[in-house]
This record gives sequence, structure tokens and C-alpha cells, in this order.
Amino acid sequence: MELTKQGHACVVLTDGDRTLVIDPGAWTDPSALQGASAVLITHEHPDHFEPERLRAALDADPALEVWTNKSVAGRLEGLGGRVHVVGNGDAVTVAGFDVRVHGELHAEIHPEIPRVANIGFLVDGQVFHPGDALTVPDEPVATLLLPMHAPWSKTAELIDYVRAVHADQAFAVHDGLLNETGLGLVSGLLGERGPGTPTPFSRLAPGDSTEL
Repeated sequence: MELTKQGHACVVLTDGDRTLVIDPGAWTDPSALQGASAVLITHEHPDHFEPERLRAALDADPALEVWTNKSVAGRLEGLGGRVHVVGNGDAVTVAGFDVRVHGELHAEIHPEIPRVANIGFLVDGQVFHPGDALTVPDEPVATLLLPMHAPWSKTAELIDYVRAVHADQAFAVHDGLLNETGLGLVSGLLGERGPGTPTPFSRLAPGDSTEL
């Protein structure tokens, strides 16, 4: 399987002629949806979900389908059976990929800001994208996609999260708000200049790929 970083929270997983796109939001180049076999959306925030852009991709490819939570599906009305609602504990086959769903709520931004629904996706038992939450799956994870920076997080929590998931490796996502200085600082704390985790951490630049 090939993992390609596509800007901020979006990644593309490719295996042969199958392509799975996760969270192609407003800060992701629209070309990330080209050639998609299916789309997974973790939650409704615009940096993960851009409804008009996704509708355009669905119009362009009648075979394209979406798996997401109830809140996002409600904003894609009129697409019938092409939008599938899933939730915590579900296991589905999406474009030939085995997908297990973990989590229910977005991380807390502030006690006075309502939390929206958020689900994470474990693909083929290998790659886990938690969306905007620090969900620890109740099964092994080979590659963790780590939300590197957000209004709801602090680096200490991310270090503890990496330790809890105990994946074989971790790659940064959700890093679009950081400049080069911030990227270097947080990467160091999650890696060789931090207190340490059992998991090697690295960051792909947008457009870069790696084989899993």
C-alpha cells in the first residue's frame, strides 16, 4: 500500500488500482480526489470536509461513494445510497479495503464549544486516521496518522497518545497551521528532542508518498 500526504488532514491510500481518499477538506488541493475509488470523511469541519467540492467529484464519477458519520451524511442529501453512514465499532469493505471505525466525538476545543461527531478509520488493519480526536483503537495499529497541531491539542497530549497507540510508525497530519519553525519544533518534541515514545515519528510534505 502507498500512502500519499495531500495537504493538512488529507491522505490518499493506493493499492493497485484502488484509491482511498481520507478527509479532502478545504485546505487540500482538489486534485486529491482525482481517481478516487472511495472517500472517507471523519467529521464535518471544513478542513476535513468541503461539501461542494465533494459533490462535484461525485457528479464527475457516478461510481464514487462516501463513508462517513451521520452529521456529514446529512449535508450530502440527495445522493441516495452513494453515502454510507458508519459509526464506532462498524467494520465495512470500502473499494476492496477493510475499514474498521473507532471513536465517536471530536476532541474538546473548549468546554463552551459543543463537540461534533468524529470517527476514525483503520484501513486494512494498517493505517489509522483518527480525525480530530486522540482515539486509541482496541486493536493493533501499524501506521498512525498523528494530528500534529490543532486548536484543541497540546504536544504533551500527543506524546502520550503516541505512547498509548504504540504503533510501528507515525506520520504527521493536521499540520497546515504550522510554519516551518513550528513544524521543526513540534517534530523535535515528538521525535529525537522530546521525552521519547516507542514509535518513530516523521512528516511527509504535501505530495510526498511512502510505501507501507
